[in-house]
Amino acid sequence: MTHVEDELNSQPECWTRAAERAERHKAALPEPGERVAIVGCGTSYFMAQAVAGLREGAGQGETDAFAASEFPYERSYDRVLALTRSGTTTEVLELLGRLRGRTRTTAVTADPATPVMSAADDLVVLDFADERSVVQTRFATTALTLLRAHLGLHTDSVVADAHTALSTSLPERLVACTQFTFLGRGWTVGLANEAGLKMREASLSWTEAYPAMEYRHGPISVTTEGTATWMLGEAPDGLAQQVGDTGGLWIEGGLDPLAELVRVQRLAIAVAAARGLDPDRPRHLTRSVILTP
Repeated sequence: MTHVEDELNSQPECWTRAAERAERHKAALPEPGERVAIVGCGTSYFMAQAVAGLREGAGQGETDAFAASEFPYERSYDRVLALTRSGTTTEVLELLGRLRGRTRTTAVTADPATPVMSAADDLVVLDFADERSVVQTRFATTALTLLRAHLGLHTDSVVADAHTALSTSLPERLVACTQFTFLGRGWTVGLANEAGLKMREASLSWTEAYPAMEYRHGPISVTTEGTATWMLGEAPDGLAQQVGDTGGLWIEGGLDPLAELVRVQRLAIAVAAARGLDPDRPRHLTRSVILTP
């Protein structure tokens, strides 16, 4: 078993532990009514998108998500929340440094022995969800679960769905597809973006991700036999039929969207295996992007 397989299989346990710790970390996390920006790079950026959608949808305050390198310093926020598994990513550390003394910052990380520990004002360490893999799985979803629980939006059914995602077979024909499109609505647009990234990183697949209603506005034109279109969350009326009419394979996400992401992680590993690739050694990638002067 690869490191990434072992780590993705441990997610239900990690989610339970994170949800149990949410109250402990309450003081370090955004309060209702605060104007918040959530930042990250790669997978962490897409998790930021998901959390921002959840927080605004819960009525807890205006919440934006940015890639750390694209943060708008001219804007004013009550708090900036940085997601960084490694705690060493250059763009995140530079952002926290520029905000010190100006805006309260919180970092959610997996490694307590990294520079982010002194760069942020408040810290949440999820060391039990750290990973050996370059390709992120459990840290990202565990950080999202912590924040989901902090918002009062996590339930035991999410963990139950994760177990289902790990124990049931993937849909037939899926591994043989040559192109994958992931769709989301609201907070699950971030999950769709992450699903696409996971397939690219682990299996070198051609993938796309869109807000579901945007799929009709051009992207559906490339859908055909050999294309899989996977909906994370509730699908717009009629879209499944439209995809079916193209000859493409429609995958209806029946589990909690975060558990559906676990199914996508499994698909990425399965496609990698079918193509003779090692998902623990993704091409041109490292565990953390550290830029030297």
